[in-house]
Amino acid sequence: MFKKLSLLFTIPDLRRKVLFVAAMLVIFRIAAAIPIPGVDPARLKSFLAGNQFFGLLNIFSGGVLDNLSIIMLGVGPYITATIIMQLLTMIFPRLKEIYHEEGEAGRQRFNQYSRLLTVPLGFLQGYGLLVLLSRQGVIVQPDLFGYFSNLAVIVAGTLFLMWIGELITEKGIGNGVSLIIFAGIVSQIPLTLRQEFFTFTPEKLPTYLAFLAVSIIVIAGVVVISEGQRNIPVSYAKRIRGMRMYGGVSTHLPLRVNQAGVIPIIFAISIILFPGLIGSFLAGVPNPYIQEFSRFLIQVFNNQWIYGIFYFILVFVFTYFYTAVTFDPKAIADNIQKQGGFVLGIRPGRPTAEFLYAILNRITLAGAIFLGAIAVLPLLVQGIFGVQALSLGGTSLLIVVSVVLETVKQIDAQLVMREYENI
Repeated sequence: MFKKLSLLFTIPDLRRKVLFVAAMLVIFRIAAAIPIPGVDPARLKSFLAGNQFFGLLNIFSGGVLDNLSIIMLGVGPYITATIIMQLLTMIFPRLKEIYHEEGEAGRQRFNQYSRLLTVPLGFLQGYGLLVLLSRQGVIVQPDLFGYFSNLAVIVAGTLFLMWIGELITEKGIGNGVSLIIFAGIVSQIPLTLRQEFFTFTPEKLPTYLAFLAVSIIVIAGVVVISEGQRNIPVSYAKRIRGMRMYGGVSTHLPLRVNQAGVIPIIFAISIILFPGLIGSFLAGVPNPYIQEFSRFLIQVFNNQWIYGIFYFILVFVFTYFYTAVTFDPKAIADNIQKQGGFVLGIRPGRPTAEFLYAILNRITLAGAIFLGAIAVLPLLVQGIFGVQALSLGGTSLLIVVSVVLETVKQIDAQLVMREYENI
């Protein structure tokens, strides 16, 4: 491991990429420290401490709500836009064709649609959040120009983060959006440790031990499902072209237990935050029926068991959904057939696609159940011990460990490629 780290800073190209990612994350944290005008810090602190939904949203967004920074929405609108666009591929065949069949140009065009959709979603989410916070007295009641200027600033902040994320993906190492979320979560660790250190009492020792045990289980589980894969043996027939013989080799097609990586967790949290936000927004509407509906939403999603069930279902569903979007057994089978390959015991073409689909469904089922179970495990421990920090810590660990694994794999790939070039 230390050898890899030394190589990472020894190779000039990799060193530039690592320093570029670090610089972008520093800019992200600087932007997170710049508040919008008219914030009442005392009311904001009291509001975040007494609202479970916004407490979770603050952790997930990397603490940008602590001072209502100009990037208070984080990358949430962009993630939501990506979810919507990928859902639309299941409805509109043309979008699916653009994403799957038009290569890199099609994916860039698809991503451009997601960027454009981010703008109206950012305005919608930003307006709802500003109205809600102004009703709670967190923000001094602004006039129309004040609303518009604050809204324009926070939407621009979201687009700025989206741009930084794409720069990291293009010129750095790892997935930019995932690394931004990772940096936001990690940035809260020193503050949390400091608070726990000054409030430590012997009575809390069992809670800390339980949290440590859950953390180890979550880390081990995420590593297991992220690294596990099923190898499908593929053989290639011998072909003679001119005086040379090609093919005649055997290899394997790796099918990962969790093809979707950390994306289902991010998608699930993005979706599950919406009902609480809608309930809090509707609480100020002067209509008894709407207020009753608002109280019902807030009460339902403040219940840890109901929240845990929804969280498990969303992680499970998004694991299958994202796997179906990103991995097309029919396209894989067609490519194998075009290259003169075949799966042992399976006819090329459609039978191979059906075989891959069946295998993928089985291993994804195990991965989705395991990932969902790990996601709600901290909530179960919280229900037993009654400690709020456990659920937040578990959610954070899921994202952090998955992002670290994906980034390490990309670094290993870069090192292997350069070793091959030197040979």
